[in-house]
Amino acid sequence: MTDKFESLSQEQQEELLEKYDPEAGSRKLTGIFGWIVFLGLLSFSLFQLYTGIFGILTAQLQRSIHLGFALALIFLLFPARKAKGKKHKVAWYDVLLAIASVAVGAYWPLMIDELVLRVGMLTNMDFYIGLLAIILVLEATRRAVGLPITIIAGLFLAYAVYGPYMPSFLAHRGLSLERLVQTMFYTTEGILGTPLGVSSTYIFLFLLFGAFLVKTGVGQYFNDLAVSIAGKRVGGPAKVAIFSSALQGTISGSSVANVVTSGSFTIPMMKKLGYKKEFAGAVEAAASTGGQLMPPIMGAAAFLMVEFIGGITYWEIAKAAAIPALLYFSGIWIMTHFEAKRLGLRGLKEEEMPNRKEVLKKFYLLTPIIAVIVLMTSGMTVTRAALFSILIAIIVGAFNKETRVGIRGIIEALVDGARTALGVAAATAAAGIIVGVVTKTGLGLKLANGLLDLAGGALIPTLMLTMLAAIVLGMGSPTTANYVITSTIAAPAIILLGVPDLSAHLFVFYFGIIADITPPVALAAFAAAGVSGGEPIRTGVQSAKLAIAAFIIPYMFVLSPELLMIDTTWAYLIWVIFSALAGMMAIGAGVIGYWMRKLFWWERIVGIVGGVLLIYPEGVTDIIGLVTFGVLVALQLIIKRPEATRAIG
Repeated sequence: MTDKFESLSQEQQEELLEKYDPEAGSRKLTGIFGWIVFLGLLSFSLFQLYTGIFGILTAQLQRSIHLGFALALIFLLFPARKAKGKKHKVAWYDVLLAIASVAVGAYWPLMIDELVLRVGMLTNMDFYIGLLAIILVLEATRRAVGLPITIIAGLFLAYAVYGPYMPSFLAHRGLSLERLVQTMFYTTEGILGTPLGVSSTYIFLFLLFGAFLVKTGVGQYFNDLAVSIAGKRVGGPAKVAIFSSALQGTISGSSVANVVTSGSFTIPMMKKLGYKKEFAGAVEAAASTGGQLMPPIMGAAAFLMVEFIGGITYWEIAKAAAIPALLYFSGIWIMTHFEAKRLGLRGLKEEEMPNRKEVLKKFYLLTPIIAVIVLMTSGMTVTRAALFSILIAIIVGAFNKETRVGIRGIIEALVDGARTALGVAAATAAAGIIVGVVTKTGLGLKLANGLLDLAGGALIPTLMLTMLAAIVLGMGSPTTANYVITSTIAAPAIILLGVPDLSAHLFVFYFGIIADITPPVALAAFAAAGVSGGEPIRTGVQSAKLAIAAFIIPYMFVLSPELLMIDTTWAYLIWVIFSALAGMMAIGAGVIGYWMRKLFWWERIVGIVGGVLLIYPEGVTDIIGLVTFGVLVALQLIIKRPEATRAIG
């Protein structure tokens, strides 16, 4: 099936990933360093599996060992500068930095008895090791994640020290360098805080789960299943991209990685059948970005949410995100459908389709994902659910020779999973610095109050300012770091206005993710443009337009938490889903300018306004929205536009 379209080669995919995703720009090591890194990654995964199975160590031990592994491997794998032709060499100073990282990671396990007895009274050695840890985290984050989050963390550190010199509303007593080091490395409020704690438990195991799914061929199966379901429909290739990217999102936490891997297949297919370069790239970018919003396995930040909100399970978060995710992907599906009808695009021909019987025979490959849902709904802990799902993935893969994961495959999956976790570990460690400063200085409450004052204490302006903050931060930060910053600074402002914690946290979570498709810095859209050959900014604008649901829905579930299945009945929930889907259809028609025929400009406005009213689950707005919806349908049946009445397949 895939060879009928000119998909990108593995080398081209790697080139694009390195250009747009800092986590992909690692060295390709051979020889002694290749073996050291291989054994390091394997040991990293084995350590995480051991503690997952037999019990997590005390917070400082678990997190410091996790940090030591990640830092050392980052310095060996990620060069200080991206330079061509040096992919197989490790600089002498990187070896020293890796050794220093091992020392930092081992310090807590080796000195725990003395550190506990001293209770915050640092020796000279403690001070220098803690200071070294801060420096190593910042440099490792710069290499593996990118400069923006490193600068933000550095600014927060500067704020902690120079608090007395800040403007009055931001001023604080200031922290001495010794106290700052103590907070950052010798408490669980800094680098070894909650973000790194989540990385060293839930997130790592689910990244490992994703690596095992890839080894069993689930990624390719997602493409084949998507083509079988949607390929022959109007504009089928675009719908294939939406469906497969939604599924791919369950095994990858990176929008850019999703775009490049699934887009290398779907974008050429869309272009061949008539979609413009920018639109083809936009469909893939919007769909791939939405993969992190898709339960049951959402982006890594969703696991952080469990700890940040407190008193809530991961499954409750995934369940709450189900309807918004449904609306998000429905919106993209509807708009690509209307665009295909507007352009008169066909679906795939029978000879371009995969063998449906063969695809259905492999349906068992989805068992691990179904198992995750069942295990978590049964009340099992996230850690146990991930472990059992990894085991199930190995067992399921054994049913077929093509998907069987032998000893070599298991080792490769363990290595790949650990490699994927490096960027997350660095980002969460840097995020811990930010959280530590916010906690020690009271900055979170100050900024929340400042945000409320700026918005005049009104909810909608506060939401708009929070949205802008999340998008701007998300343009240069990974989702995990973005969520940590906005949840500690911006979300409290929304909560102070009486919004439920879950609604407020999901609000900032959503906008942090869709920053990847929001110009001017839309990394997922730019990566898609690299695949399609389209103009990057135009691709970004198109992707933001296709993902318009993501800009509307967070406001809706803050104003009406029923969309998150909070305090509602099943009957009302069914009505909410129905009215919201009708609303997305009206909005999609308005944005694209086509439904049963080409719409007049004023019909487009009517469609968008009526759609927003339908999405907002209130009695009066639903009635007005339904009337508007009916009027729009009637107008299309009554008024004909000759230029838009051609037969569409």
